[in-house]
Formats: sequence, structure tokens, C-alpha cells
Amino acid sequence: MEFKVFRDTLSAAGSFCTVQSEIPIETELLISDYLPQVFKIVKCFVKLVVLQKQLQASRLNVEGYLRCIVYYQGENGQGLCQTEQKLPFNRAIELPALDYSTFSTVIGGETEYLNCRAVNQRRVEVRGAYQLSAGVYTQLQQEVITAVADCGAQQKQAVLAGVRCLTAQDKLINCDNEFRFDTAPAAVLDIAGTAAVRELKCLSGKVVAKGEILAELAYRTQSGSLQAQRVTVPFNQILDVEGIAEDCRCLCMVEPVGFTLTEVAAGEGQTTPRLTVSALLHLRAYRGFEINLVADLFSTQYQTELQRQMVTAEQLEQQLDETLTLQASGQLPDGNARLLACFAAFGPVEIAAVQQKAVLRARGVVTAFCENTLQEIESVEKQVEFLLPLGDAARVGQLHAECWLSVQEVNCQLTAGTLEATLVVRAEGVVLGRSAISSVAQATLGEAHIPADPDVALRIYYAQPGEEVFEIARRFHVAPQEMLTVNGLEEQLLAAPRRLLVPGAG
Repeated sequence: MEFKVFRDTLSAAGSFCTVQSEIPIETELLISDYLPQVFKIVKCFVKLVVLQKQLQASRLNVEGYLRCIVYYQGENGQGLCQTEQKLPFNRAIELPALDYSTFSTVIGGETEYLNCRAVNQRRVEVRGAYQLSAGVYTQLQQEVITAVADCGAQQKQAVLAGVRCLTAQDKLINCDNEFRFDTAPAAVLDIAGTAAVRELKCLSGKVVAKGEILAELAYRTQSGSLQAQRVTVPFNQILDVEGIAEDCRCLCMVEPVGFTLTEVAAGEGQTTPRLTVSALLHLRAYRGFEINLVADLFSTQYQTELQRQMVTAEQLEQQLDETLTLQASGQLPDGNARLLACFAAFGPVEIAAVQQKAVLRARGVVTAFCENTLQEIESVEKQVEFLLPLGDAARVGQLHAECWLSVQEVNCQLTAGTLEATLVVRAEGVVLGRSAISSVAQATLGEAHIPADPDVALRIYYAQPGEEVFEIARRFHVAPQEMLTVNGLEEQLLAAPRRLLVPGAG
């Protein structure tokens, strides 16, 4: 004899892990002829740009480049200047053995150390290392028993709710727009930007994302003054996503990673500046599900042997679109220094426990360029921390975030030799949580039950608080529903001691 078993397949939460890999930095930057010669190195930065990532078996392949940016003071009063170089990399990172049907990764990192020196007035040498960090999260197809029948089957059901990841796309896009400088530039020092998705539509098999990138250009004029100008660059992307529909949960973040300024012909020998932006579009789409599982099982007619399994599902705990205002301050070495420029950058995002709370945390640095009384340009750094409360600290190990931070605004000022910085930082993404329940994976029938006393039609059992009617019924090989009906009960769990009537087996 065998139970009649009904099965289904669900998208269960798989493994998640964080791995790291070091990328050595060893390069030389040649200063172009149209840029001033180097008088003094002010600051060197490295920024990560990921172009492609692929998971194969137990290996994660990450391809991209590091933007090595050098700020220096030009000769003969040329002021603050900037040059940069792309350093391509391709990393194969070994992972633990993973079983998965879909996966998502969040790639970040931070500079371990960086040494920068001017070999001569036209050549800069950079040596250092960058720590690449990758969070890998998987889902897998797991078979479960949803119901059983025949052979006196008695089952306890449990409901498992979760989300299935339909897509975790990270696509590099390019968009451009023309503009005009307010004042003729002598040199462009930096271009940074933020992005906003203004419209996001889920259609049958497609996602439409429209928005704009707000780029800010910092440049030095012919007179030597520093200016900033904002340029809006629109984008419109259509992405194919199998299985997506209008009722799915969808979110999209756009992260500007590179800017290129060119001159295009405008007729009659005139040219117009054109800004091209490279950005990473992070698309995540989820479909919710709810499934009944057989959490426990026995037969009123036969001995039953069970094999159990843990089933883990992911829930969409929180969709992030949060903006925080952060403060940083500190004394400058030269109290009479003049502030030239200021910006901020953050390292990888993590979920941590802080003061008994689960928080989304990222550490950042505010960098200010100042000209001291000797007319030398120096960089000053101040630490800042992003903390966003998420809930109970006990859940830290069950939460993971796919989140991107963007610095929306940086305001700096000098007051009596003290640097005061105010940052507006935006966090976009999702926080996913995991919950697990035990369920029946396999049930085997054995010998038939032999009633202890077939002439006894009704027994009395003295139950204690916390006992379940299902477990009591299993002990006497009777249907739990019969016990509930005979005793006028609605709930399985007994809150107080009481006398129960137990119908005769069979």
C-alpha cells in the first residue's frame, strides 16, 4: 500500500556567500600635452566599474575596469588639474559548490592602499591594491509534497510564502546630450552624476525604464576660477524579461559609471560639447507565491515512516528608496586655507548589528581640496558612516541587501579653520529575508496498526497546556478532525489543561 502523493516545485532560497579577490594596481599615467605639467600630486582615487559577471558551476567570473583618477596641482599657477586611466581586469573567483536555478550578485569593493608619485612632470606612477567584494545569492527549484490521500492519511498543512526572482539584470547603457558651457573652460576637472528612474512599467515579457541622469561638471575657467555646471541626460530602455507581467514587483536603479566629453560639429565651422554617459542599469523583478506544504503526516491504518526536509523561501522584506542627511566635520591643518572643491564616496554596503538593531551600513569618505597660505593645494579627508535601521538584530544572518548608494548632494564650508560637510545620500534597492519550515519529503507505509482494545469505542486523555491535538491523535491512530469534532474544539494547540475524548481507532 502507498499514499497518493501530490507534488509541486517551488523557487526556494539557495546558498548565499560573500567572497573577495585582490586586484593589484600597477600603472603609469602620461599627462597629455594639452594639460599643464605636474607640480604636485594632490590625490589619487580608484573607482570600480563592473561590465559583466557570470556564474558557472562554482566559479564567478567578473569583468570590468578600475578608473584610476589622479588630481594634481599644475605648474605656474595652473591650479587643480585631473587625469585618469582605465585599468581593465578579469577575475575568476572560486566559490563553494552551489546548486541554483537563478542567481544575483552585488559587486563592490574598496581601495586597500594606493601610492602615487610623479616620476617627472609628464608621467605619474600609481601602485596599490583594490579589494573586490562579491555577494552571491541563489535560488533553486525544490520539489515539495503539497498533499496526500488514501490509506487513512492524516496531514498537517503549513503555508510558505515567498518571492521568485524573475530577473537580476545588470546592463551597461550609454546615453548622451548636447549642452553649452556657461563660461569657456580651460580644463574639466571632474564629471560626476546621479540618476533617477521617472517611469517604470512591467508589461508582458518586457520592462520599460525611463529617466534621466543629472551630471555635474567641475571645470576651471581661463581666469583660473572653479565653476560647476549641471547637465541633464535622458535615457529610455526596453528590456526583455521572460515571465514578467504587470502584477510583478519590479525595481530599477541606474548607476552612472563613466562620462565622456566630446566636441561635435554644429555647422558653419562651429562645435558643440556633447556629454556621453555610461551607466549600469540594475533591474530586479520578483513574483510572489504562496504554497501549501505537508508539514507532518501519519496514517490511522498503517505505521508510517517519514523523511523530512527544510524548505527555505525568500521574502521581499523592504523595498529601499531612502534618503539620509549625514554630517562630517574636522579641523584643517591650515586654519586660513581656501576651499576649492569637495566630494564624497562610499564603500560596499553591508547588513550589520549595531546597538541591538539590524542596520544597513556603509562607510564613506568626504574629500576636500583646499589651497593653503603657501598657495599649495592639499586634500583633506573626513570619515562618515551611513546607517539605516532595518529591524531586530537577531535577523541579521537571515537578511541580505541588494542596494546601491548615491551621493545626491555635497555641501562643504570652512568656518574658522574647520571643515563642515553635509551630505545627502540615497539608498535604492531591496532587502530580502529568509524563512524556513520543516516539511515531509517522503512517506513510507509499514505494517497495519493492531487496535489495543477493539471493543473500546471511546477513551479519555488528560491533555496538558501546549499539547497539539494532531500529536495526540497520532498516538491513538485516530483522525485529528474527529477529535476536534468530538471535543468541540477549533484550535489544534491546547492553551489549558483539559480532558479529551478519544474516539476508538478505525
